[in-house]
Amino acid sequence: MNPVVHFEMPYEDAARAIAFYEQAFGWKMQALGEEMGGYVLATTVEGQAQPGAPSGGINGGLFPKDPAMPAQVPSVVIGVGDIEQAMAKVTAAGGKVLGEPMPIPGVGLYVSFFDTEGNRVSILGVCRT
Repeated sequence: MNPVVHFEMPYEDAARAIAFYEQAFGWKMQALGEEMGGYVLATTVEGQAQPGAPSGGINGGLFPKDPAMPAQVPSVVIGVGDIEQAMAKVTAAGGKVLGEPMPIPGVGLYVSFFDTEGNRVSILGVCRT
């Protein structure tokens, strides 16, 4: 079974989004800077040893909205052992993979897809080092 390991949400104003989630829910927010595409890590549960490790909760991140990208909506990320195999299974089950896997340094390979209901979901092939 492949667990949900991460969530993502788009933002229009990083500072405003960071302040909101820190104030409203006490999340620890960490802006990774322009070298990481403006991504913001959201820690909602302490003690998650590594991406994909079960912890009783999931952490996530926020990304800048990009009008050139499809379905800029909140989504979940599913951890998989082999991203190429998972992409093939998504396609065989009637889903549509959106582009090629993108490397996330120190984490693994990431790609989004549309499921059969039009939801944008993502998969993360976690590095096993």
